Amino acid sequence: MPGQLRLGELGDTRLSARDKGIPARAVGMSVAEFLASGPRLSEFWTPIVVLHDELLRHNVDVMAQWCAGRRLELMPHGKTTMAPSLWQRQLDAGSLGITLATMGQVRTARSFGLASIMLANSVVDERSLAYLAGELADPELRFVCWADSIATLEAMERGLRRADTPRPVDVCVELGAPGGRTGARTLAEAHDVARRAAASDVLRLAGVSGYEGALAHDRSDESLKAVRAYVERQVELHQALGDLYDSEGDLYVTAGGSAYPDVVADVYGAAMADDSRTGDSRTRWTLRSGAYITHDDGFYRRISPFDEGSARAATPTTESRLRSAMRGVARVVSHPERGLALLDGGKRDFPFDEGLPVPRAVAADLDGEWAPLTDASILAMNDQHSYLGLAGDDVPLGSVVALGLSHPCTTFDKWRYLPVVASQVDDRVVDLVQTFF
Repeated sequence: MPGQLRLGELGDTRLSARDKGIPARAVGMSVAEFLASGPRLSEFWTPIVVLHDELLRHNVDVMAQWCAGRRLELMPHGKTTMAPSLWQRQLDAGSLGITLATMGQVRTARSFGLASIMLANSVVDERSLAYLAGELADPELRFVCWADSIATLEAMERGLRRADTPRPVDVCVELGAPGGRTGARTLAEAHDVARRAAASDVLRLAGVSGYEGALAHDRSDESLKAVRAYVERQVELHQALGDLYDSEGDLYVTAGGSAYPDVVADVYGAAMADDSRTGDSRTRWTLRSGAYITHDDGFYRRISPFDEGSARAATPTTESRLRSAMRGVARVVSHPERGLALLDGGKRDFPFDEGLPVPRAVAADLDGEWAPLTDASILAMNDQHSYLGLAGDDVPLGSVVALGLSHPCTTFDKWRYLPVVASQVDDRVVDLVQTFF
């Protein structure tokens, strides 16, 4: 198991007036001192993004149990949150490690002691390779990255040899698809990359990787068919590379954003049945879904097979479905005309790349009683304002509006601290999640 991260310094961090949304009385206090003082959400300034502890725990448990039931490893994408305290929750629930997207993120993760990392990217920069070579002196570090061309492998070899790497770097051949993101475009090209990696003295061929989420953006039959075909090609490539793999060490076959984990699991499940027949116990069939920890009220709510409102077969009961564990809160600061209110939070505070926020409820203030908003919508957003269109709802000046958010990946990067309340009905702040973007 990856073990415990070094999170002690998070509690020692001093809060300041530069930290968006932090209560005035918290300025100068350490995070630990502030949390020990019994804070409530009503103390925070708006706008703010709030997480729900009860729902975070629920979502982590749902995904951990779902993967375990299918004998899948989980290395959730840490770039979603860049929050070590949330990574620890995922590791504690059985994740094999954390996936990251850049070597800068790897360096941040290593500073907290993360010992099991998949880099869903290539490393070609000489500085990053020198850093990686230094980190590989730690025998406890599990590290694997991706490569999609011989040129990538050659760049890695130059940097690693110059840095005198203490051991070879595990590399997965990344398979892509025409019109997709990175990745070798054909099986033949991928096989050539694998052959070159297997022959290297500073690299080790460690499996097959890729990202199916770039190939589809809905759950139409056509999209699901395209995703399935891609994942089947991954398995085909892995099986074709059998003679190139060495006889020791783990192998990986990995896919998985948060949109199609059910399709990936179905295809990988059939391949794992073949493993059982052939006695292959080295291959780690690995999902990298990351957004599940908070889920959302937009993009993933529409596309995930685990959404609480979904009737899809991957989640047969409400207890095994994800629930949105984050919300934005903004205050009404203007009523410039009939049917329009302006909120004090905008693009600098809330995500907008995968859909605008969704008004859910209104209250007189953060410690007030919430009433549902049924005839309201966000019409547009500026840097620091959201345009709240109103049909019949009453949202007085100074009141606060709870917003469902779409896309966790572009929510967390806007906040250094996100308060975590105990539950949807208990506004005690039980944690401050700190991000590192």
